[in-house]
Amino acid sequence: MKTFHAFPRAAGFSLVELMVSVVIGLLAVLFATRMMTDAERNKQAALGGSDSMQNGMVAMFSISSDAEHAGFGLNDPLIVGCDTELEDVDGYELAPATRGAAVVRPLAAAIIEPGAAGVNGAAPDRLSLYAGSSLSGTGTLGITTDYIGGTRIDVDRVPYGFSQGDVLLVAPGQPGGRCSLAQVSSDPDDLAPPPSQQFVMIANAGYRFNSGALGAQYVGGASRIFNLGPGANLALRTWSVDSGYLRLRATDLAGSGEDSQAVADNIVSLKAQYGFDTRTGDLFTPEEGMRIGRWSAAMIDADGDGVVGGAGDYQHVAALRIAVVARAKNPERPDATTGECTATTVRPTVFANADAQSVAAVSVTVDVAVADDPVNWRCYRYRVFETIVPLRNAGWRPTAS
Repeated sequence: MKTFHAFPRAAGFSLVELMVSVVIGLLAVLFATRMMTDAERNKQAALGGSDSMQNGMVAMFSISSDAEHAGFGLNDPLIVGCDTELEDVDGYELAPATRGAAVVRPLAAAIIEPGAAGVNGAAPDRLSLYAGSSLSGTGTLGITTDYIGGTRIDVDRVPYGFSQGDVLLVAPGQPGGRCSLAQVSSDPDDLAPPPSQQFVMIANAGYRFNSGALGAQYVGGASRIFNLGPGANLALRTWSVDSGYLRLRATDLAGSGEDSQAVADNIVSLKAQYGFDTRTGDLFTPEEGMRIGRWSAAMIDADGDGVVGGAGDYQHVAALRIAVVARAKNPERPDATTGECTATTVRPTVFANADAQSVAAVSVTVDVAVADDPVNWRCYRYRVFETIVPLRNAGWRPTAS
């Protein structure tokens, strides 16, 4: 009988074992890829949140700092809300506002130009914040003779505290009249001492805020001249948002009088509201402290005189409520299944909470879409920054007792 000897089995993997190994390897690669993708997405979200936090903080700090100083040197009742004539060589213009049926350019601590409300939310506001820089706060001179034009203004005393180049605001004797801005072109120290006639000169050549004449007439014995400080330090500033940038026009920032300059990027909205002290008549006692009774982005008849936007209404502004909306620098990817972005599904809402005095809040849904941006607004994450800034100069009036 023949005996058959089986050959020993060759070492290695079977086809089944090899296929199982390939599947396990593919699953491992898929899992690792998913982890890396999620990690990158989380990294981008974190970096985007950091960008929006930094940009939003810069924007809010800049605006609120201006708001804290707004009204300095401009809080005399003869000045606040005065429709003001300004000609600036560098092209800065005071913000327009309505007064009844008329359009005026009031000089006040703050002027809000509300953005239009649409189906996608409210557009950004423009916020102008004005302050003087005179060391004397509100140094004044009385006008002794009628001013009907020209470059000379006769005044009632030696113009101590007034220097060549200082910005003058000429105001009538009653609040709500027509005011004019100009600059001192002569050196008050060159004037002969009393009893000679004291005067100040204004002129056009070589000075920024001058027109060679005031553009209005003023009655002697009633009108006054206020010193707003050196021309280079006059802080008339307008904040706005355009194409994802927070922008600033200012009289004290070189090159930004006519054309605004970018301050922070990825800022998609700026909203503001006046905080009105709604007490009227003898109940309105700002020297004893201002009280907020109503929030509004639009001017109201706060003093009860029947005119919306009158000079007295600006004297009733006690605080500002300000909101800045910042977005992440980079958009997130759309959902792989639906192709739609879900980073943000609802437009941000600002001013939704009542303040400490339980004054009714007036919430605003914000339009965060940026013009000409091909990426849908839902692909970005947003962060809202809000603050309330009391206008501390509102109650510190020269006439307060």
